[in-house]
Amino acid sequence: MSEDADQIADAAAETQAADAHVPEHEAALLEAAALVHAANAPRVLAEDEHVPVDRAERAKAFLRSMFRLAIERSHMRVALVGLVFVAVFGTISAKLLMMAIFGEPPSQEHRVAAASSTAFRPDIADRNGEILATDIRTVSVFAEPGNIYDKDEAVELLTAVLPELNATELRAKLASRKGRSGAGFVWVKRELTPKQQAEVHRLGIPGIGFLPDQRVYPNGTAAAHILGATNLDGIGIAGMEKYIDSTGLQALNSFGLVNKQADLKPVQLSIDLRAQFAVRDELAWGIDHFKAKAGASMILDVKTGEVIALVSMPDFDPNDPKDALSPDRINRMNVGVYEMGSTFKAMTLAMALDSGKYNVNSTFDTRGGVLNWGRQKIHEYHGTNRVITMPEVFTHSPNIGSAKMALGVGVTGHKAFLKKMGLLDRLRTELPESAAPIVPSRWTEINTITIAFGHGIAVAPIQAAAAVAAIANGGDLITPTFLKANPDDKARATHVLSPQTSEAMRYIMRLNASEGSAKKAAIPYYFVGGKTGTAEKVIGGRYIHNRLFTTFMAAAPMNDPKYLFVTIMDEPQGLPESGGYATAAWNSGVVTGKVIERVAPILGLPPQFEPPVRPFPQMVKLNAYHINQLGGP
Repeated sequence: MSEDADQIADAAAETQAADAHVPEHEAALLEAAALVHAANAPRVLAEDEHVPVDRAERAKAFLRSMFRLAIERSHMRVALVGLVFVAVFGTISAKLLMMAIFGEPPSQEHRVAAASSTAFRPDIADRNGEILATDIRTVSVFAEPGNIYDKDEAVELLTAVLPELNATELRAKLASRKGRSGAGFVWVKRELTPKQQAEVHRLGIPGIGFLPDQRVYPNGTAAAHILGATNLDGIGIAGMEKYIDSTGLQALNSFGLVNKQADLKPVQLSIDLRAQFAVRDELAWGIDHFKAKAGASMILDVKTGEVIALVSMPDFDPNDPKDALSPDRINRMNVGVYEMGSTFKAMTLAMALDSGKYNVNSTFDTRGGVLNWGRQKIHEYHGTNRVITMPEVFTHSPNIGSAKMALGVGVTGHKAFLKKMGLLDRLRTELPESAAPIVPSRWTEINTITIAFGHGIAVAPIQAAAAVAAIANGGDLITPTFLKANPDDKARATHVLSPQTSEAMRYIMRLNASEGSAKKAAIPYYFVGGKTGTAEKVIGGRYIHNRLFTTFMAAAPMNDPKYLFVTIMDEPQGLPESGGYATAAWNSGVVTGKVIERVAPILGLPPQFEPPVRPFPQMVKLNAYHINQLGGP
């Protein structure tokens, strides 16, 4: 053995001897020092000894020394373990903090719902400031399926506090998995009460949250077809709500330019809520009493074009608008197009008078009761079988007299007049819903003949009302509006008739209420004038004689008209009180009269206890038919 080996052996022997006299921990230190000394000492390798074995022994020795309970090494071990714990728990804490602050990346549905829930809409008020629509902030509960770990438990808990939920449907909603767009998003229930919100909140289900929403219509169905509705995401889907969005409201909200509802000016409509309730009430009675499929009624200010009331039934509740887009709940005044029957004779007479080819004393031969035109035969419904005056064409409503007037003006002049009166084009108002009229693709003389008495052309009732309003107001065609208008604003008016023609038509309409088909609406003291219209419905390309569409238009007072009242009824039935007749005078005329009687005082229309003096001065000069019965010299 070499000299170095002898030294190591001696050191070991000395260590063994010292072990008997030193404490155990000191002995361990000495042994470790000896090992270190041996490891650093130069060695002579045996023939079969290799360096890797020596390095392995040294590593083992180092590890044994690290885990000995020497006090100077315990500090290092504690520090190392502490660093590991700090790193692990720091990472977890940071992740939890990030999730609490930012959450999972929201899905597109979540972003849209959150944006709409924080969007603001202006109040909608009637012309007197009564609230028709407003925002009341309630909440809805939503779920993020990707963040719900036990979906069955979530379904069980949610249906326990919200028993109206369908467990199967809710489970299907929550079955979606987290995708690239985030944790997903589904509505659980809209419009929670505060109590329901508190109960859901107490469940503490991860992945369940709340968003504010709710548009409220305090008057329910009263003005449904005017207001329209918003969908579950607060976007207007019909009526004035949709119109408001089209004016830029959605853009303002999307850019965050509206911080509170007070930033938005209320939208004031032309509607008078008091009249609206009254009209709906009377129309509902009429539909029920006359067993009609549907009906509609409106009041139009003939001087400003403002729609004072409009009701179409069946209607819907904007607070629960699931039926708003149902085909049977359309706004029949705006969207429906119908043959208007004899109410169109008002256009024919106004055209004839304004053309200069006829005057109020012109006569027409209706003897025989049949007008032969080629292979076509035009029959009378109320034939007089004699020569009649122009006012009698209106009061007795013979089709032959109207047809001869229209033929006298000619096809070109007839088309031009109806175009001027806005009856050949789609009428656009603030309401997004509208319908184009149905006109002949090839307009010949036979078309002019039938259109003269309201057959062969179908228009929206509101555009026919606008044309009649122009006839009554002195000749100004004004596009109807659902916004409160400035009475002095004449920018929307187009002059289409002479004042003389307008006066003649007011006289003729008043005469019809006095001794013709409009008697049912001739409410005393309001000097009413009007016209009935009955048309057979076209079904499968054929006219069905026992399925009628009836119309009644009346204006008051006829010496200085302020309002036009319109009622339409779809398939009213004949009653014993009407002798089985289902024509307009017996149903739409009755409803219109009840509306006038009830609404006139509300609208401030003063009764005239004495007949007006010289209401139609030009007709007096012309000594018009029966003028002495309507207020002569």
